[in-house]
Amino acid sequence: MSEPARRRWEYATIPLLIHNTKAILDSWGTDGWELVTVLPGPGGAEQLVAYLKRPVG
Repeated sequence: MSEPARRRWEYATIPLLIHNTKAILDSWGTDGWELVTVLPGPGGAEQLVAYLKRPVG
């Protein structure tokens, strides 16, 4: 048996604007990006950063 193909991913980090979070994530989702997590950015909890991934190819 052959080894299963290993999926390759590309990643992106984007700042989230609190007043427009859904529209920002919907826009990236339309392009095939999947949300992995949201964490506070360097500016603290008021500046959120979204981490996304999508398959390469």
